[in-house]
Amino acid sequence: MKRIISTPNAPAAIGPYSQAVEVKGTLYISGQLPINPAGGKIEETDIVGQTHQVFKNISAILEAAGYNLKDVVSNRVYLSDINSFAKMNEVYKQYFTSDFPTRAAFAVKELPLGSLIEIETVAVKD
Repeated sequence: MKRIISTPNAPAAIGPYSQAVEVKGTLYISGQLPINPAGGKIEETDIVGQTHQVFKNISAILEAAGYNLKDVVSNRVYLSDINSFAKMNEVYKQYFTSDFPTRAAFAVKELPLGSLIEIETVAVKD
């Protein structure tokens, strides 16, 4: 049985999808953009600020579902410019310091709302 996760502490979906879905102890979080849920807009203009906002959004969804960053097993990072990878990585390692999740990073032509980054996450409860 699947459980739909929704929290006002992360941006509302901008399309026909859920913030996250939990199935049998695995949480699938839709790609998170750097939208500040308070205003519903992207406020940060650089990759560092946008990456921090994405992780705030991911953390809020994890918390709403009863998970935390230590439960994350995989991330997919989408960047509008691969030259942002090093700065994104500096922020990323502030959130994951050991027992790292798997990760893939891709450069894409563009992201919704002109975002510089989007991260899709999977977490598992032991």
